[in-house]
Amino acid sequence: MNNKNRGPELGLVCITASEEVRFRAMTRKRLLQFPPIEQEQQLRNLYGENLKRLNQAIRFCQRQGIHLYRLSSAVFPFSDDPLGAAILSEFAAELQQVGDRALQSGIRLVLHPDQFVVLNSDRPDVIENSIKILTAHARLFDLMGQPRSAWALMNIHGGKGGRTERLVRVIQSLPDPIRLRLTLENDEYTYGAIEILEICEAAGIPMVFDAHHHLVHDRLVSYEDSSIETLLAAARRTWPVPEWQLVHISNGREFLHDPRHSDVIEQMPSAYRQIPWIEVEARQKERAIALLQETWLPAIQTCPTTNILV
Repeated sequence: MNNKNRGPELGLVCITASEEVRFRAMTRKRLLQFPPIEQEQQLRNLYGENLKRLNQAIRFCQRQGIHLYRLSSAVFPFSDDPLGAAILSEFAAELQQVGDRALQSGIRLVLHPDQFVVLNSDRPDVIENSIKILTAHARLFDLMGQPRSAWALMNIHGGKGGRTERLVRVIQSLPDPIRLRLTLENDEYTYGAIEILEICEAAGIPMVFDAHHHLVHDRLVSYEDSSIETLLAAARRTWPVPEWQLVHISNGREFLHDPRHSDVIEQMPSAYRQIPWIEVEARQKERAIALLQETWLPAIQTCPTTNILV
């Protein structure tokens, strides 16, 4: 489980800019319009179709030489409910086959649960629901035969501000299928990189460093600020296997500190040239990855400090 010295692996996030990798969706309101027996069949059809599309996503990554893929947190909606969990179990054999295919192809599967996961809320019911969601995601990874480690990570943000001690306590109390996969990421506003690093060190989980979030949070003037290299090195020490360190990259859509994602990556921190796994958070998805494969990856072999791409 490593990148075999191929250089940084660039990861696809959930879907493609084209229609090639897309998933079906259904709202809870829509599901509840059906009688109970029909709800079962609706979910069965939805899960079966999205399982086919997940297979397509793996095949797409294989064709494009992509070895990092972030699953959509909504690929199997309602699987955190008893009915959804029961229906998903019917696909256990097929899910195992997909997971095996990913592992055999060297494709690392990761997840980024949605914004409703807040482990340090003032409301116990919010924390309980957050753990319920994480339990469903961990169960999906178990069904897919993914290791209970940071290789198959589930990444979340810090949640409610000013609740550091509560966050550490809750993380440390989580069951192994969740805790052993959990990572924390710095954000633009509430939990900066230094604070998330301290939380990760206290909780004993890895940190996913996001350079753009750090740039916005600290109002840096460029991706070449020395703090990026310093924090990357500190974050690496939180990973049980340093070669598994994963980071995010994005650029501002219209200006440097714009939190919205740009179409492609125009600037890459030169400190990222030694990072093994990079999730590319750009609106043009696979096109942004292709541009990096064509420009940045070859360039760092001849000019290791390059960061301007287009």
